[in-house]
Amino acid sequence: MRILVDADACPVVDETVALARAFGVPCLLLCDTAHVLRRDGAETVTVSQGADSVDLALVNRLRPGDVAVTQDFGLAALCLARGARVLRQDGLEYTNDNIDGLLLLRQQAARIRRGGGRLKGPRRRRPEEDAAFAAALRRILTEETQKGVI
Repeated sequence: MRILVDADACPVVDETVALARAFGVPCLLLCDTAHVLRRDGAETVTVSQGADSVDLALVNRLRPGDVAVTQDFGLAALCLARGARVLRQDGLEYTNDNIDGLLLLRQQAARIRRGGGRLKGPRRRRPEEDAAFAAALRRILTEETQKGVI
């Protein structure tokens, strides 16, 4: 088991690396050349810039049982199809039960924007979201430890 992070503009990189280190789980940070970052305790994989280049690199490295961290619904769906557990940066775990509804919301928002409509942007990140993410990742790592996966 490994943790793979869609690290371009990811606000929970430090929390992820710290928990990976605490549980002894390898952590890969995937980013493009515009967002190069390094953290002790994690391997950084840098790919060329391009639409979905980081997403494709992450999916191609993913193995069943890995944990992926992303806020991208499309990438989350691909990760679920590959047998990974997928966590959003606010602590929501994407599952086969909720991903279809999230993809539908994304499609509807895109349709509104294409029609000239405007939607509210993302709200300001709150400390509670960092705490919820850390709690969710700790729960997943604990569950996998109890299964003997780690």
